[in-house]
Amino acid sequence: MSNVPLIVTTEWLAKRLDDPKLRLLDATTFLKQPENGGYYDVWSGKEAYEKGHIPGAVYADLLEELSDPDAPYKFTVPPRELFVNKISDLGVGDDTYVVVYDQGFATVGAPIIASDWASRLAWQLNYEGFDNVAVLDGGFPKWQEEGRPVTTETGSYPKATFTGKRRPEFLATKEDVKNAINDENVILVNSLTEADFNGETDTYARSGHIPGSVNVFFGDFSNPETKELYDDEALRESFEKVGALDPNKKVITYCGSGIAATWNALILNKLGQHNVAMYDGSMTEWTADPALPLDKVEK
Repeated sequence: MSNVPLIVTTEWLAKRLDDPKLRLLDATTFLKQPENGGYYDVWSGKEAYEKGHIPGAVYADLLEELSDPDAPYKFTVPPRELFVNKISDLGVGDDTYVVVYDQGFATVGAPIIASDWASRLAWQLNYEGFDNVAVLDGGFPKWQEEGRPVTTETGSYPKATFTGKRRPEFLATKEDVKNAINDENVILVNSLTEADFNGETDTYARSGHIPGSVNVFFGDFSNPETKELYDDEALRESFEKVGALDPNKKVITYCGSGIAATWNALILNKLGQHNVAMYDGSMTEWTADPALPLDKVEK
């Protein structure tokens, strides 16, 4: 199958579980904000995968195996060779198509309905030149709620050949963001909560937002009852009001460490805005450099 949708339903996936060209990837990762504040804790979702997953799925470890092990920040894009070797081992190659899902919604204890771990892996595949990838709307929780099959049997696929070419324009660096602050042709989109954007939290080394950026919270796009994305008209409203759907503008999304920002990037792509880059270092990298500016919203 070619040209899969960017986002697919559980029904769509259920009809294709036995397709030999399907590669189903469980990208579950967990994040929790410490009760006393400060930087969040993250851990691999491999144990959750082993306790139950969609039949046929293999576990794709974003934290331990699909990030740069030598980078100063978690979830930094890995060297291409590392990524290609690992994703090939998982069976993703030129004659396959991929559906990615995750098992939890953004945080532990205060769930946000957004499959941003899945969108992170989908974004990495796009960045490395692989287009035939979709994110499962509603993820594993929706799949379970519908009574669809779940297994503890470990999935596997034959090693594949991955030849896509890296697309550097999908990734924004710290320098790109610095240049964008005073560039009227670039929209910087902060994907975090309003409190984070305003500078009311202490998650990062410094609080606030990158000057000139606008706030579009990544957790506002799905219905908490159905776990499905709202329709395009509703999705469009959030981005139109900040100018991010202007075809003449470039958009750079950022968040805490390049996860939630990929969900916003995915929604933008769904709405037809394809000139989108994601700032991988995001607030973790930006706030660690005291020379870089931050703004706060005074109330």
